Amino acid sequence: MTAKLTLYSRKDCCLCDEMKAVIRQVGETIPVELAEVDVDSSPELKKQFGDEVPVLFIDDRKAFKFRVTTTGLKKQLTGKRQPLFERLARAMRKEPT
Repeated sequence: MTAKLTLYSRKDCCLCDEMKAVIRQVGETIPVELAEVDVDSSPELKKQFGDEVPVLFIDDRKAFKFRVTTTGLKKQLTGKRQPLFERLARAMRKEPT
């Protein structure tokens, strides 16, 4: 199954370039479909995101803002990340992860 990624970014943004590089690297081993959206292309997007780019959505859900690592992205895409509520419940019971 191919994950649909949407990257909100802008031109001449070093953090955006870094995130694109990570996405390309992960895309070599995990199939992804990437749509890039320039936030400066629309007043609404510019207002919504301002200077808070890059922002990466995975299947229409916000997943990363500003930075992403190959490990973090791979975990999100393969579903190996434990849901937050499960981690919190386990931490409250002081169980090992």
